[in-house]
Amino acid sequence: MDKNAKIYVAGHRGLVGSAILKGLKEKGYDNIVLRTHKELDLTDPAKVTAFFEEEKPAYVFLAAAKVGGIVANNTYRADFIYQNLMIQNNVIHQSYRSGVQKLLFLGSTCIYPKNAPQPLKEKYLLTDTLEYTNEPYAIAKIAGIKMCESYNIQYGTNFMSVMPTNLYGPNDNFDLEKSHVLPALIRKMTLAKALENNDWELIRKDLDKLPIGKISGSNSEAEILNILKSFGISKTNTKVQVEVWGTGKPRREFLWSEDMADACIFIMERLNFDDVKPSSTEIRNTHINIGTGKDITIQELAMLIKNIVGFQGEIYFDRSKPDGTMRKLVDVTKLTSLGWQAQVALEEGIRKIYSWYLGH
Repeated sequence: MDKNAKIYVAGHRGLVGSAILKGLKEKGYDNIVLRTHKELDLTDPAKVTAFFEEEKPAYVFLAAAKVGGIVANNTYRADFIYQNLMIQNNVIHQSYRSGVQKLLFLGSTCIYPKNAPQPLKEKYLLTDTLEYTNEPYAIAKIAGIKMCESYNIQYGTNFMSVMPTNLYGPNDNFDLEKSHVLPALIRKMTLAKALENNDWELIRKDLDKLPIGKISGSNSEAEILNILKSFGISKTNTKVQVEVWGTGKPRREFLWSEDMADACIFIMERLNFDDVKPSSTEIRNTHINIGTGKDITIQELAMLIKNIVGFQGEIYFDRSKPDGTMRKLVDVTKLTSLGWQAQVALEEGIRKIYSWYLGH
């Protein structure tokens, strides 16, 4: 990428986009155009068209998306498929129309079939049934991959797709209704530890910053205890307990968001669609997995977070709740063969995000 060329980072306030923005600035890219959701609704075709006609970016990082955990994905199914399809369709199409030199579309490893062999290779896409709880989101992301491939084939564009594994890091979502498992457990354990220590100042500060439902730090202790209990943080006279959904047996891979950003910039700087296009007449699976190549059970993750936070109470696994896919480990052979690998180990990353959370 030309250091002076204009770069548009869509979704720069989120976990993914903020990490990419930080990474670009650290590498000396300073001609970066940004828009908040209030400034530019990416689901609105007319507004997206006007933006690209006015700004004419040379490079686009498409990190904007509606994201969430199992509960959010399964509850807001229509929102997840509609909003993600609209964002992708508008940004990718207008990137083509305005002559963008290269685009990077960010998806998710939930695109792979529920029962695909492990680790997940790029070639396993569309070989079997998807996990039901996040099927609408996965279908939207698969459509994004195919849209990039199709525009490249028909129009000669240079649109790349990457599929990061589960991400965590600065600017993560700690909303207990919508967050993914790692940030949710960090917040739960932090609040549980505060209950153990009778540290109501920390609890109220936490809830003032990010209310749970309609409950903030200004509510009564009884109201706060009630809302915490509804999200699996309960206290009796003798102990504090944290509830975790499922059996704890599913295995998950976690990637530090700034490592992911480094991989994305690496790909945009060094690779083109022709580098990942197969030589056969059928062009498929040109996307690239981004991950660590290592996974951990949810039970092991919960215990690791518990130890780092310093929570002394009990962890309870609610087996009546869904586990989701039992394992999601990506095969990163394609990316490592190109010369990139993750740097931040999971324990180090959890310590960093826990410190970030306390500071924010």
